[in-house]
This record gives sequence, C-alpha cells and structure tokens, in this order.
Amino acid sequence: MSLLVFGSTALDSISTPKKKNPRLLGGSGSHAAVAASFFVSPKLIGVVGTDFPRKYMTLFKKHKVNLKGVKVREGRTFHWAGEYEVNMNNRRTLSTELGVVEGYSPVLPAAHRKAKYVLLANNPPGAQEAIIDQLDKPKFIVADTMDLWMNVAMNDLRSLLKRVDMLVLNDSEARQLTGDDNVVSALPKLHKFGPRYVIVKKGEHGAILSSKKGLFVAPAFPLEKVEDPTGAGDSFVGAMVGYLAKTGGSIDANIRKAILYGSVVASFCCEGFGLNRTTKTTRTEINKRLRELEKITRV
Repeated sequence: MSLLVFGSTALDSISTPKKKNPRLLGGSGSHAAVAASFFVSPKLIGVVGTDFPRKYMTLFKKHKVNLKGVKVREGRTFHWAGEYEVNMNNRRTLSTELGVVEGYSPVLPAAHRKAKYVLLANNPPGAQEAIIDQLDKPKFIVADTMDLWMNVAMNDLRSLLKRVDMLVLNDSEARQLTGDDNVVSALPKLHKFGPRYVIVKKGEHGAILSSKKGLFVAPAFPLEKVEDPTGAGDSFVGAMVGYLAKTGGSIDANIRKAILYGSVVASFCCEGFGLNRTTKTTRTEINKRLRELEKITRV
C-alpha cells in the first residue's frame, strides 16, 4: 500500500574524532524515505533550497522515492552541523540554519492525500498535524517526535498524539513526556496521550514496543564498528513503516518483524556517514542480516 513520509530534507555536516564530512544528504525525511524504499516507493513531503545538490535528487529517484511533494524554494536548504565524541553516544550541535524551512507550510499534492500509511518523521507537531488535516482516510499514522517539541510546543504535541496510531520516541523523551524515570512504567502513561502503539527507541540497546498485545523487546543489530549514528532512528522507523505498508495486512501480525527490519536497516545506516552506507545497501544484505538477528535472539 502507499506510504507518505513527511520530514526534513537537509544538508548535514558531521564531525567525528576521525573524520569531517560537510553537506551530506540528511534530515529525518531523507533517512526515513530511503529506508522505506527497500519495501515500497514512498512519497516524500518536504522543502529544499536552490542550493540543494542535484546529485541528491538523483539519489532519491534511484531509490524510487516519489519527489512530487518536495518543493524547491529560493534560498538555502536546512543545514545542521554536529560533532560526536569518541564513544559516538554523545554529540553536540555546532550550528543550525533553518533556511527555507522557516515559514514553510506543507501542502499535499492531490494524489498524495489518499496515502494509507503515513510516517510523520521528526518535525514540529503543528506541521505534522497539518499533514493529517489533508489526508483522506489513512489506515495507519506514525509520528516521531523529540524533546525540543516537548519544551516549546507541548500543546501542539498533545493535540497531535490524539490523532496518531503510533508514537515513536527515545527513552529520555519518554521519561520527559511522562515524568517517569522507568521506561516500562512510563508506557501506559504514553498510551493515555492517544496512540494505540508506542515504540521507545533505546539506541544500541534496541527498542520496546507496547500495545494491547503486550510488550515486545527487540535488540539492535550488534556492530563492531560505528561510523556515524546520525539518522539511525529515522532509518529504523522508515524501514519499519515501509515493511508494514508493503505487507498491508494486520498491524499486530506484522509489527514485530517490521521492527526487526527497522533494526537491521538502522544498523547499515550506522556503518557510514549520512546516507552513504544505506544507499549502497541491497535487499539481499538486509534479508541476510535479518536472518542473523533472528538467529542470535532465538531461544
């Protein structure tokens, strides 16, 4: 079934103790859409500036990402610069330039409004809800969020969460949103905001799914070497929703395998800077790594 992905399409400048990589293709929408493209042809919604490299548009098209909802506006593309410490778990933002994102209001092409699966990748909750307002009977809506919106747009976030089927956030954000230091006991409180499904991402320690069917704990794929974790969470949720859209059946029947696929695709993301490794990955590699993950987690 059709998948709509709304998120940022950005240029990232990433520094680690070993290497600096300026103006890489990045953004929540970019990572999520490419990850989803291993399963479906996602429709990406976003905005870029006139400085956005043509080679990145070509890369999207190579991965069968529909770009009819990506607008090119006069000005500079959203740019983020960040620096990682040696252990890759801690990073700091060096600069953020909003560029053409400032004042942008997403408008869906008519053909995109009938999308059945919708991924609202990290973005201001007001903009995410504006997408929902334009949809025509979607089957399943997933929203990713972050601590910033809890600090500056909590009312908008509360309104959004009443209208989505699944909330995805990391463990520190789950604690912040609920005031509960224990992630497991925070889960019922997260459901009270509205979502029937909640996924708490725990980075290298995997993810926890909560639903009426109970809990499911999925591991991250173990890696010997991490080059750059930027976008891994977006890749995780993109691949997960992409698999759900591909199968098109019962969410409860498919969600656990979808999460494992998300873990696998996220692992490839971490093995290169930006989208460099993800875009070179094949479905054969993904399926092989999925089998390995299933093998090492089976009792």
